[in-house]
Amino acid sequence: MSKRRRQKKAPGLPPGALIYTGTHTNIKGHLHWISFDPDQLSENRTGDLSEIPSVPPSGVLWVNMDGIHDVERIEALGKKFDIHPLVLEDVLNIDHRPKAEEYESYLFFTLKMIDMNEQDEIDAEQVSIVLGKNYLVSFQEKPGDIFEPVRDRIRNKKGRVREYKADYLAYLLLDAVVDRYFVILERIALRMEILEDQLVKDTADDSDSLLEIQRLKAQFIELRKAIFPLREAVGYIERCGDDILDKSTLKYFRDLYDHTIQIIDQLEGNREMLSSLQDLYHAMQSNRMNNIMKVLTIMASIFIPLTFIAGIYGMNFDNMPELHLRYGYYVAWAAMIAITLGMLWYFRRKKWM
Repeated sequence: MSKRRRQKKAPGLPPGALIYTGTHTNIKGHLHWISFDPDQLSENRTGDLSEIPSVPPSGVLWVNMDGIHDVERIEALGKKFDIHPLVLEDVLNIDHRPKAEEYESYLFFTLKMIDMNEQDEIDAEQVSIVLGKNYLVSFQEKPGDIFEPVRDRIRNKKGRVREYKADYLAYLLLDAVVDRYFVILERIALRMEILEDQLVKDTADDSDSLLEIQRLKAQFIELRKAIFPLREAVGYIERCGDDILDKSTLKYFRDLYDHTIQIIDQLEGNREMLSSLQDLYHAMQSNRMNNIMKVLTIMASIFIPLTFIAGIYGMNFDNMPELHLRYGYYVAWAAMIAITLGMLWYFRRKKWM
């Protein structure tokens, strides 16, 4: 079994050099295309680029490729749709910052599609979209996505997607990615509520609580890197020319921009809550240590007079009258017990225990 390795771009390569920066694999990329208009629809999954139809004069052609590690097919797809090598270079760079750029005949934007597995680990996937007149090409790092509901809407004529142009389809894809951020943030907020409840009730293991706080901090950093540039990218789309974006579609992108603002507000609120949880964790640790020190101090305070009595009568002097008393031993015990009970009563009265 071959080892998977993460490739990095070597320094000194010319601009537009097509190097995939993700995990190397020999699996071929998968192509899926849908061509539609208000009345007709054709769809196919193919491995042959020659089977992809031409861009329709009035409808929309959507080509999706899973597996951007297939550099040769990415390059061939770029030639078919006249995509600039610099754009393809960004498509293959999975660490690229989300952004939007306007070229002569198309718009390009790249972003992170976020998911969370059963172990509450974030799985970020690079998604790039090239939006041209009557066509859209999307590139995904892995097979499987959150775009299937959009395909179902196209197939079943749900909503307005069959009536609008490719720019509305681009909005639907971006909206699906942005909506996923809300779901992820809700799951994280639920985890923080559970952690807060455990900390308050003192039922959480210290090491597990600290580990969960560190995991959440790392996930917030990753989400912040994906969400903040996305807001800038969506804002940039609103300012693009009318050649590709229809004026009737701009209101949807403005609504999408508002969603990114809401996500940022929710993210910042969750970060503040996490900071409060970290303060609560340290406060609980300090309080627990104080309680331990209080118990030890009370025990030491009780034994100070007892040790004094034992030390006095433990000296080997002959002329100590109490040593010759018949009940001297019992008197000493009674005195020590009385002192202990008296001190416990005093501590409780002062509410020190």
